[in-house]
Amino acid sequence: MNTNTKTIPEIHPTVLLAETVELLDPERGGTFVDATLGLGGHSEFLLEKSSAVRVIGIDQDLQALEFAKQRLARFGDRFEAVHSNFAGIADALAGLGIGSVAGIMADLGVSSLQLDSEERGFSFRFDAPLDMRMNPESGDETAAELLEALSEFDIAKIIYEFGEERLSRRIARKIVEKREQGNPIATTKELADLVSRCVPRGKKDKIHPATRTFQALRIAVNRELEVLESFIKTAVEILEPEGRLAIISFHSLEDRIVKQAMQKLAGKCQCPVNFPACFCGAEKIIEIITRKPVVPEDSETNENPRARSAKLRACKKLK
Repeated sequence: MNTNTKTIPEIHPTVLLAETVELLDPERGGTFVDATLGLGGHSEFLLEKSSAVRVIGIDQDLQALEFAKQRLARFGDRFEAVHSNFAGIADALAGLGIGSVAGIMADLGVSSLQLDSEERGFSFRFDAPLDMRMNPESGDETAAELLEALSEFDIAKIIYEFGEERLSRRIARKIVEKREQGNPIATTKELADLVSRCVPRGKKDKIHPATRTFQALRIAVNRELEVLESFIKTAVEILEPEGRLAIISFHSLEDRIVKQAMQKLAGKCQCPVNFPACFCGAEKIIEIITRKPVVPEDSETNENPRARSAKLRACKKLK
């Protein structure tokens, strides 16, 4: 008996599972990439759909990779896991000798493994060091280190732009005041309590006052938006003709980047209307197959509240 095998954690429902897999059309067979593997929910469903499907799962979280490998071990060599950020998809596939694939998907949300971790600092449900790095082995700055280094203006900018928190300046001012008093924010509880004092909560509010601030810091720590547009362009280049790309976002900024990147690759010019000529380089190499973003049914959000802000967009590479 292998005593080193870890127990797979409680698996929460996978967001937009059936809709994502349907858009990827795995019945065609071939190699698919789950660029944000997590615990492997989408990959498992893809592999179950057809015995002609092979899945390459990519994740920067080593713990998630280990759990996913256990979960998907029954598929043998039809599944392979790679430790990388989704932005490194081209290098990850090149390392396996793969030049093109039938489909690629990315779920830009935080996995249940990370949210439910009492040590990783993603959630204010647990008092933990304020870390928030998707890859704790990366050596990158933690959320606590970011709050200790940035100016009040930059902290407010992150919270406003990435969290859409209208009271961002008030929160940033309080964070800096504590820092100047020799008590920099170091734990999730400290940050959640500070934000709760800054953001009044109405009786009808469904989310905790700190939700938007935690989301903003996570995006900043992991530089999630910086690499998204280039990932989409690279993913489309990797797709074989008729290959499909599906992306699930959970934030309006993410969704806007996905929408605009796909529109540009579908040939829609992104230049201002008064420009005399196109300078954005729009070229029609894909067809968008979701006229509007696919969103979860009420039954899904009732079962899994984390799905409430999910939006799914997909495209197909032209011949």
